[in-house]
Amino acid sequence: MTILPTLKCLTVAAAILASTTVLAFAKDITISVWAGGTGPNDTYRLDAIEIAAQQLEREAAIRGEDLKIKVEKTPYADWESFKQALTLAAEAKKAPNIVATGHEDIGPWSQAGLIVPIEDYVDLDSWPLNGIYENLMEIASFNGVVYGIPQDAESRPMFFWKPYMKAIGYSDADLDALPQKVQDGGYTMANVLEDAKKMQDKGLVQPGYGFYPRNSNGPDYWQFYTSFGGTMEEDGKLVFDKAAMTRTYQFFADAVKDGVTKKNHIGMPGDQWWKEVATGKAGIWHGGTWHYARLVKQEGLTNFFDNVVFTLIPAGEGGKANTLTHPLVYLLTSGHEKEETEIAAQLIKIASEPRINVLHAMKSAHLGIAKAESEIDLYSSDRWAREATERLLPYANAMPNNADFGTYWNIMWKGLEASWTGAKTVDASIGDVETELKSTLGDKIVIR
Repeated sequence: MTILPTLKCLTVAAAILASTTVLAFAKDITISVWAGGTGPNDTYRLDAIEIAAQQLEREAAIRGEDLKIKVEKTPYADWESFKQALTLAAEAKKAPNIVATGHEDIGPWSQAGLIVPIEDYVDLDSWPLNGIYENLMEIASFNGVVYGIPQDAESRPMFFWKPYMKAIGYSDADLDALPQKVQDGGYTMANVLEDAKKMQDKGLVQPGYGFYPRNSNGPDYWQFYTSFGGTMEEDGKLVFDKAAMTRTYQFFADAVKDGVTKKNHIGMPGDQWWKEVATGKAGIWHGGTWHYARLVKQEGLTNFFDNVVFTLIPAGEGGKANTLTHPLVYLLTSGHEKEETEIAAQLIKIASEPRINVLHAMKSAHLGIAKAESEIDLYSSDRWAREATERLLPYANAMPNNADFGTYWNIMWKGLEASWTGAKTVDASIGDVETELKSTLGDKIVIR
């Protein structure tokens, strides 16, 4: 975690003290918070701020202050609508005080002046912020400045349907040992395709359902690039490793060629994808730790552990087993009255306390942002939270908070989709990606 210089600590402390003094005159204040990617299981992204407001009101009352905070909560289920609405609101100077969004927005939004550093409003060395995992705080930073506070953590595992794995020769002991075997590199991406083909050959799943990837663009696909030896950023510059990206594209092209993944898989309806992985129509797939909540609570897979084993994303040629964490972060938007921003920052700090944040982790099947959450009974007694934290989080990497990463991501995805569908060969797709990266990013990306 960033350790603030002594002078800055004193400055922040003075600002916080000033804000508490100002509260004596603030009778009523409204704080708005928007959260992207928020469905029925993710409501604490918003509710935690409301809980924090109630706590801050009570603390003010103890000091003899009359503070009333109204929290206006706006959830957005899909990211496209959220980003579009936020852009329009910012242009109209009506952006919410707080947004919960993906950490990759920090780079471009800070450069655009849309957000302000939260380190200017809170003391990062005080509880509970000093207990947040250091790697998550680094992910919430840009150019050495802490802009946000992690709202949650997660990882993205590979899932295997146990009955089908047993049907192709795996014993219970084999399946119990599979997570460690993946971690050690003994089970690889090549084995994924082999086992997917065996499931189809035995008639356990239909053709095209042996390996069932995410049905849309998303951060998940960068962990495959890592599995095949790719690096996203190095020394502050983006990196395009042609050999690693070639192996990544080739893996998905081979999955289609082998008939274990459908050529037209991308773009299929999301509800269909969920139903199929929850009912055993698919053999092997990848997703996020939060999928557990939907599979169990909404899709009816109540006997999850009897049917599913989960692991890191296996290593491919030239790489290592890994997973990607894509934390959402609370950010403060610019353009508001100083008093509002100071109070919004205090709400984010309170919402980050372990007993509050653990409510989100448990309801949504995300992972805790602080080690202290693992010591709370609600978290420690839950098998999914316990095993997912231990098995995945220590091996997680993240996309870089680079303002130009979005451009790289779009180009990378376009190339992957072209090679996946057969619109272009893998080599042609890689060539097109290299050309476009050179023309759009120039010396902002290292090509090797």
